[in-house]
Amino acid sequence: MGVKKQKNKGGRPKKEIIKKQFEGLCAIHCTQDEICDILDCSVDVLNNWCNEIYGDSFSKVFKQKSSTGKASVRRSQFNMAQKNPSMSIWWGKQHLGQTENTKSTEDDPMYKEIMRFWET
Repeated sequence: MGVKKQKNKGGRPKKEIIKKQFEGLCAIHCTQDEICDILDCSVDVLNNWCNEIYGDSFSKVFKQKSSTGKASVRRSQFNMAQKNPSMSIWWGKQHLGQTENTKSTEDDPMYKEIMRFWET
């Protein structure tokens, strides 16, 4: 009884993708093509790897993993808004629904109503 040789299955060796690197690229919102270029693989290989590792498509995995990047940017902007008036104004408009009032006071119906009240 000799040692059995493994059959050569043919084809290329499986592409090794580093999970942490992939997740980091998602976090900084690299496109699928950019991720493939950096990881030196095709879109099909990346999709198959996502299905194998995460049990889901690239687009669903990307959506989930890119959220950490969004949260990081949001934290940075929030901290910046505490020190920078322009950033604070921008933050208020984007996240608190604040707007600049461009109407003249005299054109405001509430102003007219108040003035009518005081005139009587």
